[in-house]
Amino acid sequence: KMKKYLKKFVGIAAALALLCTGCSRQPTAYQSMDTAMGTIISQTIYTSANEETAGEILGEVISCIDDLEANNLSWRLETSEIYQINAGAGSGQEVEISDLLTNVFDQCKKVYAASNGAFDFTIGSVARLWNIDAWAREVQGTTSYIVPSQEQLAEALVYVGADKADVDGSMVSLPEGMQIDLGAVGKGIALDEIRNVLEQRTEVTGAVISVGGSILTYGSKPDGSAWNVGIVDPFDTSQNMGVLSLTGSWCVSTSGDYERYVEVDGVRYHHILDPYTGMPADSGVKSVTILTESGLFSDALSTACFVLGVEDGLELAEMFDAEALFVDEQGEITMTEGMEQYFYLSNAGK
Repeated sequence: KMKKYLKKFVGIAAALALLCTGCSRQPTAYQSMDTAMGTIISQTIYTSANEETAGEILGEVISCIDDLEANNLSWRLETSEIYQINAGAGSGQEVEISDLLTNVFDQCKKVYAASNGAFDFTIGSVARLWNIDAWAREVQGTTSYIVPSQEQLAEALVYVGADKADVDGSMVSLPEGMQIDLGAVGKGIALDEIRNVLEQRTEVTGAVISVGGSILTYGSKPDGSAWNVGIVDPFDTSQNMGVLSLTGSWCVSTSGDYERYVEVDGVRYHHILDPYTGMPADSGVKSVTILTESGLFSDALSTACFVLGVEDGLELAEMFDAEALFVDEQGEITMTEGMEQYFYLSNAGK
């Protein structure tokens, strides 16, 4: 008897649920464009919540990125853990770090080891020499920018090498002269933290959020269609060479030689530095796009694969179960087998 009643109740509950679906609001898209972490943050979230709540959620995402930079990742801001670690370099004193940063260093060390140092988060001394931030402020063509000399780079490279840093669990100390720089993974870390914010907000059913060149897709669209993430054509950045068609939660990071660069005496220097030479990486690659579930890994691997080049880069991506797409200097596209099911070439690119 009980079973019959149970079935009846389940039936009534289902009917009521259907009725209520009709009266609840359909998820609506809310968008915003802001700057944080020195880059453009573009958000589209889908939620059935009202406009005020949607605004709060968009604001939470920006606050999350600002806090991450101010408290954890910035080498410039005195409030951040990285600043404090760098300031103590050579003092022999250990700095206790947050769980967030402990986890970040653990993951960074994995990519450092697997890539044989092609990704190195202790590249700060070399990055400071290049002073990449100044490039954006210079007017192209009238630059007073001076390229670091080979002597300067050789001196700075002495202080690079994550295996020389004492990063053990939550205690960190650096040898004299060493500087940590998480610029190559900052956007990816932000994606992971943004996903945490969205997971706390059950009223968000889907979102696509871009932090500079790194993109998070989350949940689904109300109509069930795929997220289309454009891949910039590195030879003509005004258009996409193709799209990734994705469902569910993914992180996409692209590293390209077109993102930030400076021209001096007819030579173009881009911002992706090779930790072996201290010079902009010269591996025959124009851009690398990585697709994986982890923001940090997508960001770190796109840098490491750019430095390594196509062949070694493909091997590295596979070690982390990541999908990769390379565009070389001849315009040839090479990708992992798994990437082929997501990537569609634009007509413009054919």
